[in-house]
Amino acid sequence: MEFSHLIAFNLALFAAIASPGPALLVAIKTTLSAGRQSGIAVGLGLGLVASLWTLAALLGLEAVFLLFPWAYALVKFLGAGYLLYVAYRMWTGARTPIGNETKPAAHAFRQGLLINILNPKSVLFAAAVLVVIFPAGLTTTENLLIVANHLLIEAAFYTALAFAMSRPAVSASYMRAKLYIDRFAAGILGLLGLRLLMTR
Repeated sequence: MEFSHLIAFNLALFAAIASPGPALLVAIKTTLSAGRQSGIAVGLGLGLVASLWTLAALLGLEAVFLLFPWAYALVKFLGAGYLLYVAYRMWTGARTPIGNETKPAAHAFRQGLLINILNPKSVLFAAAVLVVIFPAGLTTTENLLIVANHLLIEAAFYTALAFAMSRPAVSASYMRAKLYIDRFAAGILGLLGLRLLMTR
């Protein structure tokens, strides 16, 4: 493995993290509604599981999903259900005043874990990227370096996002448009959950 492989992996990873999806939406919403600390915590939960999915891909878990389609279907069903639950809570809580909305960092961290644990497509995406970028026959040390690098990139991204989104001007704008932002985000998450249910 060469350093250029890690650079290519990081570019692909950044594009995936920054693309609109359940993880990014939940991270933004958590920071805006519960503050910087909770935003960082949910990001760390997301990043930890995402890096573990990369480890699973390196160890060949995608082959298990292909060999046992029911396992993939089960995780996908649970993931879609959880996304629909989060969307429902976000929609019904859209009118809740921001001052009454609290989310301890530990709760935010657990939510981040669940969002990515219940997303089996993560391991298939990781496997596809790894096969394209990295050469075959990686050592244990190289595998661990890739996983640690993945976790570092995710943690840095979500921490930077939390700092940016928790600025007073951004928070004030969110509070003024909370109902519409929350309902829009809930709708997107609900559609993503339904899409996860309907796709193979």
